[in-house]
Amino acid sequence: MSAVWRGQALAVSILAMSSFGGAAIAQAPVEVRVGTLGAISDAPIFIADKKGYFKDEGLDVKMTVFQSAATMVAPLGAGQLDVGAGSPSAGMYNAVARKINVRIVADKAQSTPGYGATKLLVRKDLVDSGRFKTLADLKGMKVAMNAPGVSNTAMLNVMLTSVGLTYSDVETINMSFPDHLLAMRNKAVDAGATIEPIATLAVQGGHAVEIMRDDQIYPNHQIAALIYADDFAKKPDVALRFMKAYIRGIRHYNKALKDGRLAGETADDVIAILNEYTSVKSADLLRKITPTGMDPDGKVNVESLQRDVDFYTSQGLVQAKVDVRSIVDSSFAEAAVKALGPYK
Repeated sequence: MSAVWRGQALAVSILAMSSFGGAAIAQAPVEVRVGTLGAISDAPIFIADKKGYFKDEGLDVKMTVFQSAATMVAPLGAGQLDVGAGSPSAGMYNAVARKINVRIVADKAQSTPGYGATKLLVRKDLVDSGRFKTLADLKGMKVAMNAPGVSNTAMLNVMLTSVGLTYSDVETINMSFPDHLLAMRNKAVDAGATIEPIATLAVQGGHAVEIMRDDQIYPNHQIAALIYADDFAKKPDVALRFMKAYIRGIRHYNKALKDGRLAGETADDVIAILNEYTSVKSADLLRKITPTGMDPDGKVNVESLQRDVDFYTSQGLVQAKVDVRSIVDSSFAEAAVKALGPYK
């Protein structure tokens, strides 16, 4: 961490002791502009909004849906967006190399054991015919992805290398995740590295078979993160208040997790919120999917991020050497946890 960030970490620690006390923020609500994907893994933000956690911190959160985290980087760098939520990608790392300063500040999705929401699917007819039996049979197959240099490409790479294959041994075809379902149904692809709820819909429809989840081959993979604009991070009081509400949202979400499903104590509440804030309007479907895991303290798996960016670099997708530790700033999450106390 740079000297500037170390100084800010100290400031955050001081603020954690002073501004998180019973003295509520009496001023007019502070507007915070947040970019989301409208995805299930944005649950902590939606929960914090719906349950008034942001309001408790004197914040007025305005959400905008983006196609990907990569498309959030320019607005974050230009001061048009304060917070982004999505998968750190090759595009983001290239932007950082161009001095567009952003900070990865907290977890948003990890493949916690039992909660691998990104899945390798193979067409059911290929499994039934015996064309596909093991991961080694992926060689020569057409695999649906969503974009180069994103987390599910890193997952696929780990799967391939585990059986002695390379990423170039398959033909990747980029398309939106909803199109994965259509492509499998039409036999335009052989397999897909697909997220929920598309993965569950493909299996339910009889078009695909679930072969392996992210958590089974790449446990605790850092799939997505909360990202602060540098200018926002330099407003430590507001940035810390946002983080406190966000961590409360994660913890409420985690209480909904049980046995690899949304079946825990707060599941009904979380499902209702996801029905309201996302395009998934079926409570029944949300009960069937494998939800993503999240660290209750917002801790980021830096080693996983570094492994991914090294893979992107090997593919020629990241143009300069990146040390992920220079981008991760855990001080806000640590201060928020200090204020909130241990997760129960």
